Amino acid sequence: METASQLPFGETLRDRLGPPAHASVLESSPRSQVWRIELAGRPAVLKQLVAGPGADERYAREVAALSIAGRASGTPVVPALLGTDPAERVLVLEHLGHRRPSADWIVDYAAALARLHATAGPGDTGALPRWQGPTGADATSFLTFAEALGVPAPPAARDELDALVERLGRAEGTALLHGDPCPGNDLHTPDGVRFIDFEQASLGSGLMELAYLRIGFPTCWCVTRASAPLLERAEIAYRTAWHAETGTVLPDAGLADACAGWLIRGDALVERAHRGATDHLARVPDEDWTWGTATARQRLAHRLGVVADLATGDSMAAGADLAAGDGDLRNLGALAADLRRAVMDRWPAVRPVPKRRP
Repeated sequence: METASQLPFGETLRDRLGPPAHASVLESSPRSQVWRIELAGRPAVLKQLVAGPGADERYAREVAALSIAGRASGTPVVPALLGTDPAERVLVLEHLGHRRPSADWIVDYAAALARLHATAGPGDTGALPRWQGPTGADATSFLTFAEALGVPAPPAARDELDALVERLGRAEGTALLHGDPCPGNDLHTPDGVRFIDFEQASLGSGLMELAYLRIGFPTCWCVTRASAPLLERAEIAYRTAWHAETGTVLPDAGLADACAGWLIRGDALVERAHRGATDHLARVPDEDWTWGTATARQRLAHRLGVVADLATGDSMAAGADLAAGDGDLRNLGALAADLRRAVMDRWPAVRPVPKRRP
């Protein structure tokens, strides 16, 4: 346990919040240090982003996102931001109790995610970077992966992939995107779900993160898959909450595109520290690796099945409605179905991703 004098809690924070007491270290990523502290007898959380490449940007994103999300009407969707010290990349946050999520946790999660997304609007343009989709290099890597598994791509698949990348690159929306809305970054409190850790926050279309429920939480260590009835309830909960907060109907188009975009990104097979420098799809034919609750091949097999179903219209009605206005993905869907069969034929020991979060 660290003493209060050892904490990154400078005079500016002391003047505003008083002296900290009873500090204890909490679990965190390698990119930050987190403590539970007490301020005037009440618990709080002290978070400092560790110095390193991109630390200042991640800190700025988190502060901006928490400030925007703090405008949520009714029940909060984030912990209250009590104080900041930009020079030390320090945030002081409300401490929240967390209870084990229920079996149908993704329903409340989806509604809270929609409310989070709805806190930003056109007036926030420039406060956070725009969401970045897959690139042409990702499309090429995906087709090369298919070739490596001996699965010929339909001639029109490349054109569909190029069009997909272009559509995702200009996807409209100024929703507040969490950037990593994973199991573990959602706190299930007695008053509802709240989100933490906004270091990758951006602005864009909320469908890019609604897709997490289907595609298997692509940026996350914890992969889960929901039954069709539960997934339908969650997607309806998202759409209902979005309409209640914004007065607008969620666009019908976009979910299939969002899922396909996550499928072709090899970086969505590894944790953040390993992204950006290696073609991870190219590794899959020769090696498998475990990240969190699933292996790379498990993740890929799940995503291939999701995209095959959405692109060919074999998914449930709610998803088909959401995907109806997307561009033509029939050839990509057929390729995804063929690739999934090839994956399962080559590696029959690959199991479905887990149904339950740990």
